[in-house]
Amino acid sequence: MSLIASVSGIRGTIGGKSGINLSPVDLVKYSSAYARLLKQKSTRPKVVIGRDGRISGQMVSDLVSSTLQAMGIDIVQTGLSTTPTVEMAVTHHNADGGIILSASHNPKEWNALKLLNSKGEFISADEGNQILQWVIENQFEFNDIHNLGSIVEDSGSIRRHIDKILELPAVCVDLIRLKNYNVVADCINSTAALALPVLFDALQVRYKLLNKEINGDFAHNPEPLPENLEELIQATKNSFDIGIAVDPDVDRLALVDEHGNYFGEEYTLVSVADYLLGIKSGNTVSNLSSSRALKDITLRHGGQYYASAVGEVHVVKKMKEVHSVIGGEGNGGIIYPDLHYGRDALVGIALILSNMASKNQSLSQLKKSYPQYVMHKDKIQLNEDLDFARLLQYLTDAYKLEKINLEDGIKIDFKNAWLHLRKSNTEPIVRIYSEATNLNEARSLCEQIKSKILQFQS
Repeated sequence: MSLIASVSGIRGTIGGKSGINLSPVDLVKYSSAYARLLKQKSTRPKVVIGRDGRISGQMVSDLVSSTLQAMGIDIVQTGLSTTPTVEMAVTHHNADGGIILSASHNPKEWNALKLLNSKGEFISADEGNQILQWVIENQFEFNDIHNLGSIVEDSGSIRRHIDKILELPAVCVDLIRLKNYNVVADCINSTAALALPVLFDALQVRYKLLNKEINGDFAHNPEPLPENLEELIQATKNSFDIGIAVDPDVDRLALVDEHGNYFGEEYTLVSVADYLLGIKSGNTVSNLSSSRALKDITLRHGGQYYASAVGEVHVVKKMKEVHSVIGGEGNGGIIYPDLHYGRDALVGIALILSNMASKNQSLSQLKKSYPQYVMHKDKIQLNEDLDFARLLQYLTDAYKLEKINLEDGIKIDFKNAWLHLRKSNTEPIVRIYSEATNLNEARSLCEQIKSKILQFQS
């Protein structure tokens, strides 16, 4: 498995050969290159480090921390945490950057370095490319014994994060408490088991946690898709007001309604946007692979919708350009600028509960009020010899009668449906997403383009 470097970070499977998998040598190289980037901006940089519950997490954290200290970087160590918590800790500590050690939705064999700037946001593509160049050159200068970095512990970052959420005017804390909601949540044997109880206790909701041992041995595929959430779906059915699923680093949020129906990670952002736009009109942003329902809801509230390339850094850039009220990614990633510019499942939960409480509606009732689309997500393994640029041109010609967007792969818009094909930022695959008013049509669109890809390769 090749190492993958993108706007989503540097990730790979643990073990194996250096340069092919994510080995200790690679961790040292990338950490050193990141430190070099920060040292161009500050004589004594400070970096916040946190990790999810992966089996390799402590080992990776020790290697990265020691490397940064050897480069003269001061460390604030949050230990087991969540991605949004670490992002917020960067600004709290007035740090020069941050590193989140998590491979998000990838299986337990994977780990990654997500690199942040001084705003707690992902570094730019230009900075990422500079780091990659330095790794190739493999020329690093480490500090002498008198100028090593220091390390301090921060045990209060999750509590501060939750407190900031509770202070948001859009979060109806008192109303949620009055509702006495009963919630079940799948913690996927990672750090949601630390963060969710703090949030639930603060909102005074009753709750049950599934897979709450933080051992990194994920109970199922950690991507919060319906085929991976059967335990949560069965637990929620007719027993709880809402079922909650997150990924290992708690930046994606998927929901199950009170009848045990998968609400869908696509509709997480739609529901939050509908609630917030009812309070404050404005613009919204999501990536090109997200549901058209967000656009429909935004126009219904009198705002404008904008699309970006896939990847949190691209979404955030577009959100800042258009001053959006809310944005994110259809994979359940909520980005609420009033809190911070990062995907955050914890604030997403608080806003979903606020929507339910303020409208006095169940999750299933809310879903019925939204435009009804069905998405189908597929993928194909990426052949090393595939000429992706030529493939895009081939598909552009094949769909020349439709509306084409080539900003990120190829997106084809039909009257009541769309199809998006792009290289993954996080896996060696080509993702194929489609959306239509029914599942059969969405599946048919995916099969249609897969057939054209086979024709191209033959």
